[in-house]
Amino acid sequence: MRSGKKVHVVMLPWLAFGHMVPFLDLSMAIAKRGVHVSFISTPLNILRLPKIPPNLAPFLQFIPLPLHHPLLPPSAEATVDLPAHQIDHLKSACDALHHPVRAFVAANNPDYIVVDFFHHWAADLKTPLVIFQVLSAATSLFFLLVGGDKQASTVPQDVGSKVAYMEHEADAMHQVFTSDGERFGKLLAAASALAIRSCDEFEGEAIRSYSEKSGKQILPVGILPPEIPDRRSASPPWDAVFGWLDGQKAKSVVFVGFGSETKLSKEHIHEIAHGLEQSKLPFLWALRKPEEIEESDVLPEGFEKRTEGQGVVQMGWAPQRELLGHGAIGASLFHAGWGSIIEAMQFGHVLVFLPFIIDQPLNARMMVDKGLGIEVERAKDGSFGRGEVATALTLAIGDQTLRARTERATKDIFTNHKLHDLYLDRLVLFFQDSHN
Repeated sequence: MRSGKKVHVVMLPWLAFGHMVPFLDLSMAIAKRGVHVSFISTPLNILRLPKIPPNLAPFLQFIPLPLHHPLLPPSAEATVDLPAHQIDHLKSACDALHHPVRAFVAANNPDYIVVDFFHHWAADLKTPLVIFQVLSAATSLFFLLVGGDKQASTVPQDVGSKVAYMEHEADAMHQVFTSDGERFGKLLAAASALAIRSCDEFEGEAIRSYSEKSGKQILPVGILPPEIPDRRSASPPWDAVFGWLDGQKAKSVVFVGFGSETKLSKEHIHEIAHGLEQSKLPFLWALRKPEEIEESDVLPEGFEKRTEGQGVVQMGWAPQRELLGHGAIGASLFHAGWGSIIEAMQFGHVLVFLPFIIDQPLNARMMVDKGLGIEVERAKDGSFGRGEVATALTLAIGDQTLRARTERATKDIFTNHKLHDLYLDRLVLFFQDSHN
């Protein structure tokens, strides 16, 4: 790695944890390589993000900028804090950060701004831009080809049946004044390059097509394999859950988790629950209770009694990375978010996909096409039933060919830190060469 005057990079992620966490992972990765990073977000979000290791403190600083909007609820600073119909208020508040960000950039004169899809006004800051795509290359290419505002309504016919049920979610994410597609288009025109959370070894063809169609240099940064925390940090009630896992057979348990951004309805939860019950497989379900549902109505009547000994349902925030790393977990049923795919693939789990919003159906299709998962079948209107859930789980957990193929991809790509370190080194060299 070249030495010389230190490069200063500003990170500017959209206010969703599925974006902020990969931006922070990338920030820490390049800070380890001597790049000075200013990570801009809001005060509450910064408190909720993982802590910066002490050895990186000289290179990586959080820059808290307060968020203001008269219609935002108190302490609402990320998409996870809001129902879909209030996301536009968050977007308006995020746009108002333009002024303090401009002041910070003027005072600190960074060499680059690494920006998310949203902040179109960063194109006016006269500082070189790199767009960081937290999605897979295939999904990013798809959205580029169909247009950022039409991702649910103008997909090709063979994909349309899979994602038609996304339309109301996409409408909720549509910005009244400046659409997401217009935002990304302005940034794309101004950007020096596109960084993407992927690698040639997994998505080489999609990366090359993305470069050709966007007209921009693509900088794969690798998949940013997550650090796996020590399970000994588990506190109640999760210590009891780990104790239950300790008593299960190796690779026998299905981990079920749909994260914080996918908001399941009562009907969705009940069909998943009945599917787990019908499968007869051991399961651990980290369930986020929908705010609009009474706790007594979240699960089907009598479900916990009928599945006593078969599985565990634990509500609330979950130490997901520690849970996924337990030797008893053998499969994951989840929404097919790209970050969650990367987390699950660290351990060679067989993957069962039940996608709902935005990029999830496209990720599921890509992984199934690569022979690295099974998707729960849906009707043309996007509905699914307990039988389809049980069938997909049973097929996945018993498919030794699928498990072997998954474990090979885990070893060759998803846990190959040397491979991904090379991509990060190249990104830092890009910053240094441009700086010099």
